[in-house]
Amino acid sequence: MATTVKANEGESFDSLLRRFNRKVQQEGVLSEARRRGHYQRPITRRARKAAAKRRSASKAARAARRQY
Repeated sequence: MATTVKANEGESFDSLLRRFNRKVQQEGVLSEARRRGHYQRPITRRARKAAAKRRSASKAARAARRQY
């Protein structure tokens, strides 16, 4: 479904554009388009997900070590 924003009476183009950008951001349109931009094989997708999980785990471990 297309993202639509109706202009209020007396609303400037800049504020309308800001509202549109905010709505697009909230709906996740751009992130979805980036995600679907190039096909990833399922094995590649799983590998990326596992790598991200390892990175976040090591980041959490470093943060935990800094607290002591």
